[in-house]
This record gives sequence, C-alpha cells and structure tokens, in this order.
Amino acid sequence: MATIGVQAMMLKESFTELGAFETLRKVSAIGYNAVEISQIPMTAENVTELDRSRRDLGMDIAALSVAMETPKGMPGDSLKDHFDKIIDDAKRLDTTLLRIGMLPFPAMKSIGAVVDFAKLANEYAERLQEHGIALYYHNHHIEFAKFDGKYMLDIIAENSPAMGLEIDVHWVQRGGLDPVRTLAKYAGRTAMVHLKDYRIGELPQSAFGLLESGDFAGFMAEFKDVVQFAEVGEGNLDFPAIIPAAQAAGAQYLLVEQDQLYGRTVWDALQTSYDNLVAMGHADLF
Repeated sequence: MATIGVQAMMLKESFTELGAFETLRKVSAIGYNAVEISQIPMTAENVTELDRSRRDLGMDIAALSVAMETPKGMPGDSLKDHFDKIIDDAKRLDTTLLRIGMLPFPAMKSIGAVVDFAKLANEYAERLQEHGIALYYHNHHIEFAKFDGKYMLDIIAENSPAMGLEIDVHWVQRGGLDPVRTLAKYAGRTAMVHLKDYRIGELPQSAFGLLESGDFAGFMAEFKDVVQFAEVGEGNLDFPAIIPAAQAAGAQYLLVEQDQLYGRTVWDALQTSYDNLVAMGHADLF
C-alpha cells in the first residue's frame, strides 16, 4: 500500500526558521507521516534532526534528493563529489530511494546532451544498486517535448534502464498528457508520484487595467499565465482516478507538493490537501 507524504521543497523556509525537527513536528500534527527531502541542505545538523524525527515522531524519510553534479555557484551534495556521504545519509535515515529532481540545465542544450545525461545517470544508478539504493528521475513538462516522434522522457528512460521514474502529475498535465494514462505507461518503474493539482486561476484585475490602457500585449501575457499549482482537490485533475492509477503503477509514496501558494501559508495548503484526500477516502494512506 502506498503512503501519502509531503515533498519538503514546500517547507524549506520553515526548515530554515524552525529547524528540521520542529518543521516535521508540524507536518506530523496535520497527519502526514512521510517526507521527501528536497532543497534542504543535508548538513550534519539537519541530518541529525531528520534522524530524530524518525525516532520521536515516527516520520518516514521517503526519499532524498541528489544532483549528479552540483551546478556552479549552488550548494548541495552531488553523486559526483559526495557519493559516499549520500550513501551514509541514506542508510542513517533508512531510505532506499534517491531522486534527481530536474534535468541538469546543460543537458537541455540538445537531445544528445539528454542522452549523455541519461547514460551517466544509469551508471550512478547501477553503483547505487550495489548499496541497496535505487535512483529515480522526476519529470517536469520539458520532458514531453518530442524528438523524432519520441518524448524526451522516453529517451531518458530508454538510456537509463537502471533508473526509475518519479511521476509528477501536474507537470504531466502541463506537458499535454493524461496523468492516468502516463502512470499506466510507466507502471512497474514508478516508485514515487507527486500529487499537486492543476488549476486555472482568475485573471487579476490588473490585467483589465492593462487592457483599458491599451497594453494588449501585457493583457495577453496575464491571459496566458492563468495556469496555477493548486492544493490537491482544488484544481481540475481527476485525483479519484489518479491515486488508484498510481497505486496500480507500483508507487510506494504519493507526495503532496505545491510549487506556488498564491498568498496562502504552506500550512494552510498542506491542511487543505490533507482534508481533501481524506474526503476522497484515502485516510488509510496517511
């Protein structure tokens, strides 16, 4: 049975302000008992507090995020430079899942660069398997660009058979595909699924001011930018179909995530998603 948890990218400000343990105490109080770590520095202090959250809160550290190579000027651990540390962190936190959160920016230059990335990722995935750890790749919308009739995501998958997939249903929808059919397509290879809704927001009043002033280009820019991230159950995605499809695909974790909050607090957003998922009949997955 899959477990519903939280993607910690949403919580990075709280991790900075309150620390890892107190942040996860608040997450646990809502009803979530699993967390995927992303955009959280894996310092000795944070790793210790994450470990404490396992013991004291019963928090399941579902997965850790890794980069193959840390971008210039950016902090964080990479498989290239911190392989042994990443293994140690994963074993201490009792997680067997690692995930690459995005295609490295240099790999976006060409499909050849994508293939090179996938082949190198496969090498790391094979090395990680020797330690009982699996590597997964998280999609955005760019992976649904087509090259000679093939989606980029399929090209990545074909060139990295040892690496699994983490399917983000919002980005699948934004990429023009159906999340349920996409989950079925990658069944058996998908251990994690990101649950975030896809909402068409209202045009802001400022857009009509642009229109009245004759700034038609400005109005059209606002018109095109009405697609929003949303709390689960607050948008247009068919989660009563998506969640069973994710379970049928073999997902171990279903992780609530929302990239932008549009003025709400992260705690309000997480509570809304939790309440809606319970109302859908999924209380047993928390």
